[in-house]
Amino acid sequence: MQPTATVLVYSDDSTTREQVRLATGRRPAPDAPLVEFVECATPEAVVRELDKGGIDVCVLDGEAVPMGGMGVCRQIKDEIFNCPPVLVLIARPQDAWLATWSRADAAVALPVEPVEFASALAALLRRRALQGA
Repeated sequence: MQPTATVLVYSDDSTTREQVRLATGRRPAPDAPLVEFVECATPEAVVRELDKGGIDVCVLDGEAVPMGGMGVCRQIKDEIFNCPPVLVLIARPQDAWLATWSRADAAVALPVEPVEFASALAALLRRRALQGA
């Protein structure tokens, strides 16, 4: 596994972005790489960063404004070649079907629960490493 992974975090709310950083820590699991973050507060910034390349996993806030993470997820899955895995933060467990519609690879509920979040992120990082990205 690579020594460092880059995780893009999209939310218009700086508190949500901070929750993601704190839940991840330096690495989400002992067998996962160290994590560096790229933070985005707008959908346009997400697309710009993905166009640059080098993103291993995206974490998208389903409650972000003006465009929620599920809409952004569906867009990037359509527009970005070899789109990295996406973890969507959802407000309610009942929203899991919307995460499926958006083609998210995983979903966890808000507010961020550190153990659940870190486990989901580590699984996506492992999968990305296996794909040889």
